[in-house]
Amino acid sequence: MPEMPEVDALVAHLRERCVGAVVAGIELGSFSVLKTVDPPLDSFAGLSVTDVRRHGKFIDLDVDGLHLVFHLAKAGWLRWSDRFSPARIKMGNGPLALRVRLDTGDGPTAGFDLTEAGTRKGLAVYAVRDVAEVPGVAALGPDPLADGFDLRPLLARRMQVKRLLRDQKIVAGIGNAYSDEILHAARLSPFAIAENLDEDQVAALAAAVRDVLSAAVSEAHGKPAAELKDDKRTRMRVHGRTGQPCPVCGDTVAEVAFSDSSLQYCPTCQTGGARLKDRSTSKFLK
Repeated sequence: MPEMPEVDALVAHLRERCVGAVVAGIELGSFSVLKTVDPPLDSFAGLSVTDVRRHGKFIDLDVDGLHLVFHLAKAGWLRWSDRFSPARIKMGNGPLALRVRLDTGDGPTAGFDLTEAGTRKGLAVYAVRDVAEVPGVAALGPDPLADGFDLRPLLARRMQVKRLLRDQKIVAGIGNAYSDEILHAARLSPFAIAENLDEDQVAALAAAVRDVLSAAVSEAHGKPAAELKDDKRTRMRVHGRTGQPCPVCGDTVAEVAFSDSSLQYCPTCQTGGARLKDRSTSKFLK
């Protein structure tokens, strides 16, 4: 799943290519991906893209005051093309969910596709007049890289810190992968209770949130969209590295499996050598 650093890089990628271009058309490849009915997609045609922004993990294409907002979910992705075929896409055409055709000055040939792999569909697109009309955007917590962000008051909750970091209503933009990386950097158990953290642990966690995400955003920017997924994997220290040595202490990275996901951690760095119990029937990551 793309998280804040990858989404931020995609936003920069789109902003560079889209701002000033005219929307030639928006074509649906999957009826279920569109979550709104008004304004209709054809109302974007002929309008110019004025900005591209990120809200948590949402991408917001500002088109002369109308907004095309999308969330890539677990298996969605964005694919840019400098030259599309003139033929319109067809409904049910494999992973292709939506195409945005743009006229960048050489005719309506460029643009981007939204695709989604697998059978569990979560990719969501919203056409709105105000981005606050998107329920997920309206409910977002503060952005951890925004000026003035303060993690401390957000920790006054009796919930596991891993779950807290992933809750978009509390902190926007962090998902499963970067929460694993942040907790490893902070040397905290994913099952630690947020409100029980002492001052040193809170300071370590706040620093890890800032440092891990800032470094990841810096690494992701400037890379082609097609390379962002693989680049993210290569930068992970514990996430997705079960059975491999921890790069800090050399202990073996361990895993806790859930019904549809998993987390990774280092027992030596994070849990005092203890192995966490498998909670595959838990609602922890839902």
